[in-house]
Amino acid sequence: QVQLVESGGGLVVAGGSLRLSCVASGLTFSSYAMGWFRQGPGKEREFVGTIAWSGGNTWLADSVKGRFTISRDNAKNTVYLQMNSLKPEDTAVYYCAAGTTPRRTRYEYDYWGQGTQVTVSS
Repeated sequence: QVQLVESGGGLVVAGGSLRLSCVASGLTFSSYAMGWFRQGPGKEREFVGTIAWSGGNTWLADSVKGRFTISRDNAKNTVYLQMNSLKPEDTAVYYCAAGTTPRRTRYEYDYWGQGTQVTVSS
């Protein structure tokens, strides 16, 4: 079965950095676009970033552009989210997802990870 396993979440102070990883199995990783989404308490799940099949094209939400970077290593079946200059409003559960094309909406993705908690304190 397809499985996406996330890691790297935790508690950080505002202005700090964190790197999330998501390892995929049960699929041909290079054939899938990968995305990152997040959901804060009482909020809808929102788009963070997406990356194309070979990693040549990336797109980020305006709220994280300039602070976050999305990348992938197809040899390791892994997608990353590097988060710098973290703010308290970045606090959320972060999810990785796999889909047939790099899109900004969650409806375009077929598989999801379990989520990892990121908490940013001031």
